[in-house]
Amino acid sequence: MGHLIERAQKPLIQRDLERKIVLLSGPRQAGKTTLAKGIFPSSFDYLNYDARSDRIRLRESSWDRALELVVFDEIHKMKDWKRFLKGIYDKEGVRPRILVTGSARMDIARRMGDSLAGRFFQHRLYPLDVKELQGQGKPEEILEALLRLGGFPEPFLSGNESDAARWRNTHLEIILRQDLLTLEGLRDMASVETLVDLLRRRVGSPVSYNSLARDLERDAKTVRRWLTALENLYVVFRVSPHHRNIARSLLKEPKYYFYDVGQVEGDEGARFENLVALSLLKEIHYRQDVEGRDLSLNYLRTKDGREVDFAVVEKGQPTWLIEAKLSASELSPHLEHFGKFSQKAKKLQLVRHLKTEKTFPSGAEMRRAAPWLSKMPL
Repeated sequence: MGHLIERAQKPLIQRDLERKIVLLSGPRQAGKTTLAKGIFPSSFDYLNYDARSDRIRLRESSWDRALELVVFDEIHKMKDWKRFLKGIYDKEGVRPRILVTGSARMDIARRMGDSLAGRFFQHRLYPLDVKELQGQGKPEEILEALLRLGGFPEPFLSGNESDAARWRNTHLEIILRQDLLTLEGLRDMASVETLVDLLRRRVGSPVSYNSLARDLERDAKTVRRWLTALENLYVVFRVSPHHRNIARSLLKEPKYYFYDVGQVEGDEGARFENLVALSLLKEIHYRQDVEGRDLSLNYLRTKDGREVDFAVVEKGQPTWLIEAKLSASELSPHLEHFGKFSQKAKKLQLVRHLKTEKTFPSGAEMRRAAPWLSKMPL
C-alpha cells in the first residue's frame, strides 16, 4: 500500500477555504496537520496553541499575511477563540485563507448559533477506512489490515502489529493525561482509564449508565460526564437507539464504539462491528459536512432482544437497516422484523466472510462487507 495517502477531503477543503474559515476537527493523529500543511505546501504559516512562542504570535496577531494560508492548530484551547476568529474574519476576510484544526469537537458552534455563525465551514477528518483507501489494494486486504492495525495513518502505514500496539498505548495516554485535564478539567484519571477499559469489552452492547456507575463506584451523572468528555475528545462515539415510528418497547441505552478499532477487546466480531460503525459514521459526517444532509447513525432494539446493529436515519426516517456479521449464510430475522416498520428502508446484511451474495424476496440483501464498504452507497 502506498505510503502517501491523499485524503479524500483535501479538494473540498481547498474549495471551502476560498470563501470562509474552515474548522477541521477529528481525533488526535488522524492526519489533520499533515493535510493542513499539504494544501499550500510552499505558502503557509502554522501556529500551534500548544507551543508557547506561537501563543505569543497569536496574541499579537503576527502571522505572515503574505502567504496563501494560515493554520491555527489547537486554538480551541484559547479563551474566547471564536470571538478571536470572528474579529479576524470580519476585519481581514479570508486572505490569507484560514484553516483551524483541533483534536476536540468544534461543532459546538452549530448548536449555539454563536459568533461564528455564517463564517465557517466544518469538516471532520477521521481514521482511514476501506472507502478512502480505494486503489491502495484489494478491498478484502484493506479490510483485513484495518482490523489488525486500526485506521490511524501512523500504525496503519507501519504495517506492523507491535508498532501499532506501541503507538496505541501512547496515543490514548496523551489524550487522557493531557487533553482531558486541560480541556475537560477531569482529574480522576484512574477511574476514567477504568471506564475506557470497561467500554473496550462492551463494544456493540447497549451500555447502562447505572451499571457502569456501580462498577466504577461513582454516580451515573459523573459517568455520563466522563463519557461526554471522551466523546468530545474523539476517543469514543455514541450510537443511540432510534425509536420514532417503531414500537415504543425499544430500549433507550446507547452503544459506544471507538475511533481506533484497535482499542476493541474481545472477539473479532466486536472489532468488525466497530469498524462498520466507524465507516458508517465517517460517511454520514462527510455527507453532513459536504452535502448538508440531515443524517444520523442509530440502532434498533426491542426489550425482548430483537436488534439491528445500525439504522442510517435521514430526516427522522430509517433509510438503511444494516446488520454486521463475521460469517452467516442465513439472513437475520431481525432485519425482516424491523423492515416491516420501515418499509422504505433498504435492508442489508454485511458479512465479512461470505461465499455467495444473495437477495431475498423482501428486498433484503446479503453482501460481502469489503466491496460494499469501499463504495458506501448511502
